[in-house]
Amino acid sequence: MMNGSCGGGGGGEAYGAIEAQYIRRHHRHEPRDNQCTSALVKHIRAPVHLVWSLVRRFDQPQKYKPFVSRCIMQGDLGIGSVREVNVKSGLPATTSTERLEQLDDEEHILGIRIVGGDHRLRNYSSIITVHPEVIEGRPGTMVIESFVVDVPDGNTKDETCYFVEALIRCNLSSLADVSERMAVQGRTDPINQ
Repeated sequence: MMNGSCGGGGGGEAYGAIEAQYIRRHHRHEPRDNQCTSALVKHIRAPVHLVWSLVRRFDQPQKYKPFVSRCIMQGDLGIGSVREVNVKSGLPATTSTERLEQLDDEEHILGIRIVGGDHRLRNYSSIITVHPEVIEGRPGTMVIESFVVDVPDGNTKDETCYFVEALIRCNLSSLADVSERMAVQGRTDPINQ
């Protein structure tokens, strides 16, 4: 998956009751008139601790994000720290500067804001939450990623949301692939219900 390709699925078109509850609780964005927002859900066949161990690594997004080639940290891994991300070719950008807004290891919440870069994602903010669930009797994880972003001049809200959702779907698909591969290697035991 390092070439930037991605699988489908995981879209935010329709939510079940559990997903909707988590979105209401953790994914509150208040978009202005010139912004769009959305939330996407991905169910992963790997335990929550394993998935969270990848998501929480603000300093190493390239572990599962296929469009990131390099990440350089400025400061520690605390709230307010900044990373400079190099983007692989094929996207309309080469760099993105991002600030860690929220990192909660108990609730499994990661919040990021883009503060610079050579792209059109202005006032972009995202929240990723990771929730335990059982999938076919085994430990699984529901990942929800939401965002809000300005709609660039010359684009519609639908076009902007479609573009950002496509990037997030790729990231979530890759997160699932990496996590599930790690879970298989670790021989995760079934949960007794």
